[in-house]
Amino acid sequence: MNGLHRGLRIGRHEGCALVLFLLAGAAAPLLAQQPAPPPDPQQSSQGEQVHTGVTSGLDADARLQNLLADHQFLRIEAQLDQLPLEEAQFYRGILANRENDLKGSILLLEPLVEKVTASGDTAHEKLLRKALAEDYLRLGDFAKAAKAYQTLETRLQTKLSPDEQDEIELPLKLLPLAAANPPMTVEPYDPFELQVSKNPLGLTDIPVFVDARPHSWMLDPTAPFNLIARSLAKEAGLKVSEEASTIHTLTGRPIQVHVTVIPRFTLGGRITFRNMTAFVFEDQDYAYPRTRYQVQGVLGYPALSALGSLTITADATIEVQPREGRPVAPVQSVQKTETAQKVEADTKADIPQKADSAKKDDRPAQGARFFFDGDQMIVALGKPAVPGEAPSPSAQKAGEERMYVIDVGGQQTYLTSRYYSEHSDDFSSLKMELFSLPGASSAPPQPAYVAESVPLTAGPTTVHVHYVQVLTQPLGSAALDDVYGVLGVDALDQLKAYTFDYRTMRFSVKPE
Repeated sequence: MNGLHRGLRIGRHEGCALVLFLLAGAAAPLLAQQPAPPPDPQQSSQGEQVHTGVTSGLDADARLQNLLADHQFLRIEAQLDQLPLEEAQFYRGILANRENDLKGSILLLEPLVEKVTASGDTAHEKLLRKALAEDYLRLGDFAKAAKAYQTLETRLQTKLSPDEQDEIELPLKLLPLAAANPPMTVEPYDPFELQVSKNPLGLTDIPVFVDARPHSWMLDPTAPFNLIARSLAKEAGLKVSEEASTIHTLTGRPIQVHVTVIPRFTLGGRITFRNMTAFVFEDQDYAYPRTRYQVQGVLGYPALSALGSLTITADATIEVQPREGRPVAPVQSVQKTETAQKVEADTKADIPQKADSAKKDDRPAQGARFFFDGDQMIVALGKPAVPGEAPSPSAQKAGEERMYVIDVGGQQTYLTSRYYSEHSDDFSSLKMELFSLPGASSAPPQPAYVAESVPLTAGPTTVHVHYVQVLTQPLGSAALDDVYGVLGVDALDQLKAYTFDYRTMRFSVKPE
């Protein structure tokens, strides 16, 4: 099993082989046009791998849809000024969703809903409704998000692929449980550093306080919800909903999940959240008998998006800078009361601190752009330079970037056949072996090579990760075959530090 739920979502995607300048305007030319079906993203009749977004002979809108499916956001961005007004509004809204500019995405897409629906263009309607539902969810408007996901499923169920149906299962079934919950708020905080630890699964655990009780929760920036074990909810005296939903995509088997609201939740004694929504799982559903490890909770996007930037270092430290600039977090700032200040001081005393405060350098990190695409975090890494040469200044130009999934909640890194097709000569003298993909125990092992060293370029910095599995054949899942690889904690742990800067949506790295 690959990590916890993030690794399981990656396994699910493997399928059978194994996440503002224009307002409302007339959108008729865009909406009346029915795009041609996209080409097979797997292989041509000659056996050569074909990737979406690079096929000639399609009309402009079909090409843009293929680029979007191929995660080629920078290439679409470069073409926006050349598009008709109505088409530009649509794709600006979709790109704003991928860039986590949630309010911008909503302003652009909401005015198009009725026209898109009336047009009968189900391809555009699916893109639009799915993006809006994600916008509402990430902003923490659970009631609106619940309605949006329900409408998406009701209207377009037959148009959703199995992967897309799995992807929306959690919000579709869990959001109605939380629709009436109060909005989460976060109190102001200063920059800080905090010691974290590795759990027996090899993933990061972070110290938290649930209503002043200390625990360790697993860190997963791409998890769509915060999760808590029932035993912890009971210990903290939390009110757990009687209503529950049965889901299967979280663990790969049917489990029942309830919901609760945590009145006061503190991250390492440094950041205090009020009215945090968390979904309650049964302890045995996230227990690992072989390692005697019991997951106490999962800290996901709803909490971590309140951070300006999050740096994870090789010496088991996280460095946090407050958010400034445009808000994208589903939280509101509130002033600290005298009681809250006292509670914070008490909890700080119980947490081992790396230093009294973090570095005061609050400059946004330079690095590669990253995006949320459904339940995936996608990073646009530069095309590696020729060995012995410095990285080209054009490495991040649209069309030259290489898109990778970053999976902080997954244990193992592997590169896909798309990477292999560009570097096959590097493996001509190596012995092929079979590799069982994480999170897909029922799938047959895949032919693969082991790359001794793989260069990855994030902005101005090139790092090397070592001993990485490289698949030679497509997996049969566009969600993974159209990226160059999945970067799990085994690769990230080889770095001195890596940063997710939510203020600029940049991913930066420091070599070991």
